[in-house]
Amino acid sequence: MDKQEVRSNLLNIMSNEEQVKIDENLSTYTFTHTGGEADLFVKPQTYEEVGKTVAYANKHQLPLTILGRGSNLIIRDGGIRGIVIHCGCLNQIKCEGETLIAQSGASIIDVSRFALAHALTGLEFACGIPGSVGGALYMNAGAYGGETADVLRGAVVVDTNGSILKLEDHELEMGYRHSAFSQKGYLALEGTFVLKKGNPVEIKQEMDRLTELRELKQPLEYPSCGSVFKRPTGYFAGKLIQDSGLQGTRIGGVEVSMKHAGFMVNVDHGTASDYIRLIRHVQETVKKKFGVNLETEVKIIGEEPNK
Repeated sequence: MDKQEVRSNLLNIMSNEEQVKIDENLSTYTFTHTGGEADLFVKPQTYEEVGKTVAYANKHQLPLTILGRGSNLIIRDGGIRGIVIHCGCLNQIKCEGETLIAQSGASIIDVSRFALAHALTGLEFACGIPGSVGGALYMNAGAYGGETADVLRGAVVVDTNGSILKLEDHELEMGYRHSAFSQKGYLALEGTFVLKKGNPVEIKQEMDRLTELRELKQPLEYPSCGSVFKRPTGYFAGKLIQDSGLQGTRIGGVEVSMKHAGFMVNVDHGTASDYIRLIRHVQETVKKKFGVNLETEVKIIGEEPNK
């Protein structure tokens, strides 16, 4: 792949030259502050630009990766080959009665605050989830007893051919940390959330309560990828890790949090490789001690670094 040639072709799709960059460092775009470089980094400003970029990658058989806010993601230190699409410019939120329509690049926290501003209840659970709307749809993100599927009624997506589709909630196949986005390769452009009128004082009180819980329990003072493991049936991942004596275990600059064992924090210029090695160590230890397989909730993508 000739990067300059691909960039030139992609610029024919975009509005300005700043939308396509070569060898962009991705650590800037992840909550762990780790990750290598993207061959081509694209920031579309319209749905049509997203669709045309996907179609171009498909036509030329170039690898394509979608990057949201990078909150529940580890990008390997070798970076990502091909094209990375970052939808951060698609961040508009609007209200139509009791319905919110939010673009994929908007923060789901901002959407919950927008709901509060319009006295709408149903998204309080999302007030501390650091990801984007696109990430929330992809993972069916949830917290404190609520999840995205509870209020999602539809989405606009781009399929693997670059076609823009409008799908209803039943077509999105939302499950626990699962959706049709991962199964069918859809790229989210916007989500439609149906809420209910509520008392803004009570909504804010609930959001304040959940925010306080999060601040008390989670190690927000350090970079992290959020909750590392899915909840195994019949167990809690954090409790298994704690009971395995793994809190405070460090590999390189990454440590199992002393505040919450389900989190791994970047305490001293850690790398993606540090994260991955620590994840494997925790999985092996918990498996040996309790016979439980911990499955990662965090998504790990990209290439291993050249040795």
